[in-house]
Amino acid sequence: MPHVTGIGGVFIKAKGDKEALVAWYQQHLGIELERFGAAVFRWPQDTAEDKGATAWMVAKHDSQWFSPSESSFMINYRVDDLSGLLANLEKAGVKILQGPESHPNGNFAWLMDPDGNKVELWEPRISASAG
Repeated sequence: MPHVTGIGGVFIKAKGDKEALVAWYQQHLGIELERFGAAVFRWPQDTAEDKGATAWMVAKHDSQWFSPSESSFMINYRVDDLSGLLANLEKAGVKILQGPESHPNGNFAWLMDPDGNKVELWEPRISASAG
């Protein structure tokens, strides 16, 4: 049976100034856009235990997982150095909502973007064979 094989893209509709929102993601999360206007993430060199997998799930209508955001989505960004990124974000005045927290599959932290979307940062566990 034909089926979905992965996430082909994540698209955010800016609530205001698109360029300002893009600049925030570039400055604070290091997401650089290609010439055609989108960032491209590839996982072939990923040393995490999951080898670069992307999760997809639907939350219940009354879930508080995305709070305090009122958006109906939250993006989880894989990061290579969560503590370093959090230090840079705090230095730049970005408020960290929660974290860092350690979980069996890695370390997490949460913040809000300028449009009020909750952002989840995840540093996956590194595979023992990668070191």
